[in-house]
Amino acid sequence: MGKKIFYKGLIFREFYFSGSLSCADLSERTGKSLPFTMKILNELILEGYVKESGFAPSSGGRRPVMYTLKPGTVYILSVAMDQLVTRISLMDIHHNHVTGIEKFELPLQKNLTALPALAEKMEEVIRNSGVDKKKIIGAGIGMPGFIDIKKGINYTFLDSDVNTVT
Repeated sequence: MGKKIFYKGLIFREFYFSGSLSCADLSERTGKSLPFTMKILNELILEGYVKESGFAPSSGGRRPVMYTLKPGTVYILSVAMDQLVTRISLMDIHHNHVTGIEKFELPLQKNLTALPALAEKMEEVIRNSGVDKKKIIGAGIGMPGFIDIKKGINYTFLDSDVNTVT
């Protein structure tokens, strides 16, 4: 079951960055076989996340069916941080803002409460959006400083003892 969830995540990612793709495109981009990709794609269609979006152009032969994520099914929380101010917005899978951009002061330098404050503000934006938290498939956080993405540590601004990703 864990592998299927992982591959569904890969497909969501490809749709997020590309919009509309054929099954063959998804197979190539994820490195999985065409039958396996079609199986996962069919599951996502049955679960209500994916829909057919038409046919791709063709220079000969049968035109491939294109697929895309259904609007309103999944969302991404977008967080942009600088040294003093943070901006948060909930976005749909097609890069549209669902909420306004929430801007608030959050100094990072020697601030041991920065992460709890950020988490609280993220929760607030989600709560105020009216979107079911289960529909949020990820958060993208951009922040300044030297960051170890494997360990989840920002060596420049946040105390590494309190910001390790678990």
